[in-house]
This record gives sequence, structure tokens and C-alpha cells, in this order.
Amino acid sequence: MRYTPPQPDPLADALEPVARGLKLSLIEITVSRHRGSTQVRIVVYKDGDISLDDCSAFHRAALPRLELAFSGQDLYVEVSSPGIDRLIRDGGEFRHYTGRRIRCYRIDTSDWFSGRLVSSDENGIVLEKDGERCPLSYEIIAKARLEDS
Repeated sequence: MRYTPPQPDPLADALEPVARGLKLSLIEITVSRHRGSTQVRIVVYKDGDISLDDCSAFHRAALPRLELAFSGQDLYVEVSSPGIDRLIRDGGEFRHYTGRRIRCYRIDTSDWFSGRLVSSDENGIVLEKDGERCPLSYEIIAKARLEDS
């Protein structure tokens, strides 16, 4: 798995204050164009349970900024939560899930390893399992997912 530091993204910069105001974190923004329309998919997260009301509130609050950013385009916006077993796509995403259970496929042991995420940085993560802290570098993590707590 790679760690990619946050890159400048004007769309994320415009939506981040909206998310923060609703006590949410932006996880992912995907923009695609298909048959003359623009589709924006946004994944948001919050500590604790995220509800449909949270996603709807973000959608309502973010829509004016998205309409401004994609002015004159046929716009479709979808807002969702990461889901119970989200595949973590980048090492930078771990910071949002501190305290959650994570499941990692380790290439050094060719097996899955689960634990509660204690911390993460640009080098790797630390999982806690049975009271023991286990550091894992991104180099040995082939893939990782959220685990249902």
C-alpha cells in the first residue's frame, strides 16, 4: 500500500469547511463525466455512527458549492458513508479511522491481521491486538479494510 500525502484539490478545499461544520471528514471525491452529465461521488465519515441524515445534510450544504464549481453542467451528486467493510485505498486515509477496527492483508506473512487502529503517519500504522501494539509499515500491507466493530 502506498501513502500519498494530501494533494492540492480546489474541490476538496471548497467542501472541507462544509464537512467540518457538520462534524464530518471528507474521505474521497470522485468526479466522472458520462453522456454529457457530470457525476460527483463523495464519501464522508464521522466518529460514531454515520446516518442517512448526516449524508443528506452534507448533500444539501455542499450542493450550492458543487453547482458553482460545475456551472452549466448536468450535475448528479451522490454522498455516502465509507461502509462497514470499506477497502482503504491509500495510506493517508487511515488517519480518519483511528480507534476503529482495521483488517490488513500482510505480504510478509501472506495472511490477514486485525486490530484497533491506534495511530497512523506517512510511514505506517499501529494496530492494537490483545493489548499488544503492532506497528505495520505500508510496504508490508497489500490491502486493508474497515472491519465491523
